[in-house]
Amino acid sequence: MRGRPLLHTSYAQDMALLDTPAKRVSTGLLVLLALGLSVVLADRSLEVLAGAYVLAIGAIGLNIVTGYAGQVSLGHAFFVAIGAYTAAALSGPTGQDVIGYGVAEIWIWLPAAGLVAAAAGVLVAPLATRLRGLYLAIVTLGLVFLGEHVLKEWKALTGGPGVGREAAVPQLLGYRLDQDGPLGTREQVLYLLMLVLLVAFAVAARNLARSRVGRAFAAIRDRDIAAAVMGVPLTRYKVLAFGISSFYAGCAGGLLYSVSGYVEPGSFSLLMSVQFIAMVLIGGVATVSGAIAGALFISLLQPLTRALPSLLPVISADTTQTPNVFQVETVLYGLLIVLFLVFEPRGLFGLWVRARNYWKSWPFSY
Repeated sequence: MRGRPLLHTSYAQDMALLDTPAKRVSTGLLVLLALGLSVVLADRSLEVLAGAYVLAIGAIGLNIVTGYAGQVSLGHAFFVAIGAYTAAALSGPTGQDVIGYGVAEIWIWLPAAGLVAAAAGVLVAPLATRLRGLYLAIVTLGLVFLGEHVLKEWKALTGGPGVGREAAVPQLLGYRLDQDGPLGTREQVLYLLMLVLLVAFAVAARNLARSRVGRAFAAIRDRDIAAAVMGVPLTRYKVLAFGISSFYAGCAGGLLYSVSGYVEPGSFSLLMSVQFIAMVLIGGVATVSGAIAGALFISLLQPLTRALPSLLPVISADTTQTPNVFQVETVLYGLLIVLFLVFEPRGLFGLWVRARNYWKSWPFSY
């Protein structure tokens, strides 16, 4: 029996992070491939991928509260905004028109951005213990509109609509990571930084899902009344799910605009929340790898849609005209969500499982 594929002779083997040789080899190859892209791709492509990795961190956070814990949240953009402006305010220079404290070290402003967003998530979480389903979705949707209004009016923090402010400066032990240097170009350094952080956040989320907390989340998602009867404290774990999810969103917000170097209050609209939901649903609910795949899919789709005005003159790049490229993107996200929910509810992860099972049983049908 020894050496038989998928044979686990201990509980530790069954619960391992990568429990098969194929998973260990494929994961290692993917990480090596991602590292190799930093010296192969052009700087513009690296910038797009770095943004995709940051969005993947935010999608993993939304997957924790929606996919693993079953709490519907449409307010992810609100928590991303809190993280982005917390990081920008901490890192911003002092004595300017906008709030700034001059703390540019990333190991300070990145956890701070996550913790402030997590605190906001914990404040909202008590509603999750009283509401669920459509009612909870409407409440979290209101956070997006509330946050958008506050950000546009709080010019001392955000700079105001159409003006904005500089995003957080990524600096590590006095070395500016957003400038060309001995480690490579600005885009290469930022790409490697976002890749390392994505791997760290993904491993943390996967370990959380395998822990007692993750199993409690799954029990609440599947049947919260039965979970309460079994002794799972619903309030504690729902608050914890919102807090962890908001921490991921806050960190993603601080990092997302460090890539572009500029943050504007109009960016945190309902469209951003829809994008995160599309990443989770298209990638695969309750899977870390699915959230990453969904974020990469949506992020790499944007350069294609932005090229539509040159291919189809009827679509305008001007936001004051109809139809414009941003309206096409919104329709496309909605269409993809509907198609995946109807034909493959498990998303890209489900397609991968189908292909894997087909080749495992080939040439037999069953």
